[in-house]
Amino acid sequence: MRNKLALTILSLFLLWSCKEQPQAEATATTVDPAAYWGENPWPEIRKARINTLLPKAMQAAGVDCWIVVCRENNNDPIADHIGGENAGGTAAFLFYLDADGFHSKVYSPSGESTALADLKIHDEVVPVARGNSALKEAADFIKSKNFQAIAVNSSATNSTADGLSYTQRLELEKLLGQTSEKLSSSTELVYQWLSIKLPEEVAIMRKAAQLTADWQIEAYQQVVPGVSTDADIAAFLKVKMAEYGVKDGWAPDQNPNVNSGPDRGHSHATDKVIMPGDVIQIDFGIKVYDRWVSDIQRFAYVLKPGETELPEQMKHYWESAKAGNRAALNAMAPGVKGIEVDRAQRVLMEKAGSEYVMWSTGHPVGYVAHDVGPNLGGSQAPSVRPAAQKELQAGMTFAFDGFHAWKLDQENLKTISVEEMAVVTENGAEYLIAPQEEMILIPSGKN
Repeated sequence: MRNKLALTILSLFLLWSCKEQPQAEATATTVDPAAYWGENPWPEIRKARINTLLPKAMQAAGVDCWIVVCRENNNDPIADHIGGENAGGTAAFLFYLDADGFHSKVYSPSGESTALADLKIHDEVVPVARGNSALKEAADFIKSKNFQAIAVNSSATNSTADGLSYTQRLELEKLLGQTSEKLSSSTELVYQWLSIKLPEEVAIMRKAAQLTADWQIEAYQQVVPGVSTDADIAAFLKVKMAEYGVKDGWAPDQNPNVNSGPDRGHSHATDKVIMPGDVIQIDFGIKVYDRWVSDIQRFAYVLKPGETELPEQMKHYWESAKAGNRAALNAMAPGVKGIEVDRAQRVLMEKAGSEYVMWSTGHPVGYVAHDVGPNLGGSQAPSVRPAAQKELQAGMTFAFDGFHAWKLDQENLKTISVEEMAVVTENGAEYLIAPQEEMILIPSGKN
């Protein structure tokens, strides 16, 4: 009897599951991700980043030596940027500047040293015999040099630069002795290095941004007012990601965020039914080659019965938000502070009658959605982040919004946030892809 009851419950559950699957999930795969994306370019790009960008970052940070400690399972966040992602036993990666130029030297357990040397990333890979300490050998080398400032990954403000554990720090200080007085945080070094992207990386991000925007346009074509829910449209985009073999740009539960109702901030798509008169926001990002991230928003308006174009009030909201985005782009240039980019559009928001928007105008995007680099915000905030006082540099990439917010009722706001991606150049900044010029219009089906 128990077995029959269990089978009955299981059958009912499976039947319910099949009925609940969004229609978009039945879409057949039409793309061979391996053929579409080709070989991962990261290994060569990583070499170029180490050899061309890292020496400049060390000089900008006032550091002549940087030690990164890598290990299995609980690795340093910077490990895969330096070739330490496959560390088993503890390995010490050294980067340093001296009279002869820039050098990289790794003390690696012998079990991993051969494979690491084969990558040809570093000038020298020193095998460390079983039973010996790679950290001790690295410390002995450091003590033999006359370094003035030795960076280690301990940071109160940047998690990417905070990979050195407490016990590793204690051991390193003990091994260095008096030389440990020269240790300093790698916060500025990591900032200077990771915030700049090579042209090859920008080209990859352009491709990712274009896909992100194109798929959102496709998603809006699936909307059936009065039937489709925000979650249905999000499911369609999940299918596109699976077809092309890409990952989520941020937390999968909140990517994409499709919202046809009041502001929800960073959120998941809900079962709200999309209705005529709704403004729909899609905030969406993908990760390509398991490395580079996009972050793009596209907006649509569902026409009410009898409407054939955007209502005048909605047109004002849209043009206001678009103008803010364009003003932010025009403000971006090497030497400009992030807070100044934010201020450029806030002036327009005030003139256009926008409600206050709490979010920053923009943020760096690259290896993660909110990457290392200047924050484009703070001009109207109660307190200003230190990152907003940082100056933009050529090669930095950003996702940034043009805002206009209005009251839907006494309690709820709706914000148009025209989010685009751009790269800073020597002469200013340029969009990675063509920006959204017009609000996408979705027929109500009753015109």
